[in-house]
Amino acid sequence: MEEQKENRPLHAGHPEADDLCRRMAKHMDLNGGVKQKSRLDGQEPTLITSITSCASNFSDPVYKEIAISNGFVNRMSKDELKTKLAEYKLDTSGVKDVLRKRLKNYYKKQKLTHVVLKDSSSQDTYYDYICVIDFEATCEECNKPDYIHEIIEFPIVLVNTKTLEIEDTFQRYVRPEIKTNLSEFCITLTGITQDIVDSADTFPEVLRSVVDWMREKELGTKYKYAILTDGSWDMSKFLNMQCHISRIKYPRFAKKWINIRKCYGNFYKVPRTQTKLTTMLEKLGMNYDGRLHSGLDDSKNIARIAVRMLRDGCELRVNERLHGGLLVNVCSSLPFEGAPVAQYPCFKN
Repeated sequence: MEEQKENRPLHAGHPEADDLCRRMAKHMDLNGGVKQKSRLDGQEPTLITSITSCASNFSDPVYKEIAISNGFVNRMSKDELKTKLAEYKLDTSGVKDVLRKRLKNYYKKQKLTHVVLKDSSSQDTYYDYICVIDFEATCEECNKPDYIHEIIEFPIVLVNTKTLEIEDTFQRYVRPEIKTNLSEFCITLTGITQDIVDSADTFPEVLRSVVDWMREKELGTKYKYAILTDGSWDMSKFLNMQCHISRIKYPRFAKKWINIRKCYGNFYKVPRTQTKLTTMLEKLGMNYDGRLHSGLDDSKNIARIAVRMLRDGCELRVNERLHGGLLVNVCSSLPFEGAPVAQYPCFKN
């Protein structure tokens, strides 16, 4: 959710808040350094470093045929694209860029089924499941640069990549510990009331419930899975910050994730200004379903986008990770490595 994902102030003079600010300043530059842009302007935070992507092997002649097909598709009007997609019994919803990409991928898939690719990535086994996570956190209407969020809703939507269906969901509310009273702005925005968080567990307890649920689903043991988020903030900023607040180590299962905004922009060839949640839905010919800024409803709608992209031929893959507290790009040609088995929270000494 764009509006909520801004920093909120720590309670002045709170000893844990002061200590947290000093520790977080090293990695998040809260005390006057270069700051990440907020989610309000639709931009991704600047990555500190990156891993150089590796070139794939496109020497097979089939790629020349694909390029020729792409040229024909590029010259089609929107009506021509819809007619051709309907002829192949494919989805005809979405803007022209989406329709064009859908048809290109259909032709590409047809041609590649008749050749043996030399690209080693074709031997990879794709994820069995994708876990969509979109946190809700404490917030104020006017956030200062040194505001600190606390997670107040932890949702997960489990997408089966074989059936392309939402198979299950998880949702827990979280009781904040630094500033326990929610702002009126936060309550209005998220629909999460003071009574809800007052009766909720603290973050370490909720994280234990998350681990129990993921283990029950056999994620990381029987099934390969990956985390997917709407942007970089949920894992690199909010979960990272929450772990500092709760004095627990950052969970290994959340150290790598799929940033769907990057995948969407790269796949459909659109600028970052068109990768907000509601904009992506609109461009794909879908409406938002549920209550905007509800963590679970946001996650369900992000999952709908992921499913549509998978149907259109996009290989959603891990593209970001956290390394030494810093946000890092992941090479797009690396094998499909699943996230590890979730472990119970480990408290820092």
